[in-house]
Amino acid sequence: MSSDAAALEIRGLRVAYGGVRALHDVSLTVPRGAVVALLGPNGAGKSTTLRTVSGVVRAEEGTITSFGRRIDRVPGYRIARLGVVHVPEGRGIFPSLNVRENLEMAAGVGGNGSGGRVDVSGGIDEATQMFPVLGNRLRQTAGSLSGGEQQMLALARAIMVRPRLLMVDEISMGLAPIVVGHLFEALRNLAATGASLLLVEQYVETALGLADYVYVMDKGVIVDVGEPNDMRASNLAAAYLGGAA
Repeated sequence: MSSDAAALEIRGLRVAYGGVRALHDVSLTVPRGAVVALLGPNGAGKSTTLRTVSGVVRAEEGTITSFGRRIDRVPGYRIARLGVVHVPEGRGIFPSLNVRENLEMAAGVGGNGSGGRVDVSGGIDEATQMFPVLGNRLRQTAGSLSGGEQQMLALARAIMVRPRLLMVDEISMGLAPIVVGHLFEALRNLAATGASLLLVEQYVETALGLADYVYVMDKGVIVDVGEPNDMRASNLAAAYLGGAA
């Protein structure tokens, strides 16, 4: 994998919580325009990796570069304005606001790195075309939506700002397969526009079907990297995920 002008390049990342090390010398590259899946068992450090990239967690050591710019000491709001957008585990919406207000809030950040605002009405139209059910819920409070609808809203909020790099953490957690299919179709369409994606995902085969490259993490360490077919051949699921593919 070439790291030239990579969407994301992590080198030697180390993170600790309360003296307990969560990441040990992690290095990872998301090439420009590629989809990378970060897989591994619960507690492996996958979410911590994404949280560190987006500025929620501060690294002890290592560097993080996005599109040639170092971001590991940049505040989280500025990282988002540079086009690095994070959909965290657990939805990432404003539950007391209605659906329209959630989408309007997202329009305040230019996720393509321009730092400018996106067109609000156009963004809402795009979101409701992506997920038509949201068009019927614009006045409904986000916290009263079903779990699947909340995840659609979280993803629509992220996509409508046109991110250069979108990081998605366990988007399928607790959702019905038909909803997961809709969400991954939206991700597939985004990838087709040239956006770069970094996915943490529990459904291994679904992730392998979308990814160009795969990293496997266990106990805060990258233990394998390759293309999806390589991972299938190496019996990835049995080795690291208990056969949960």
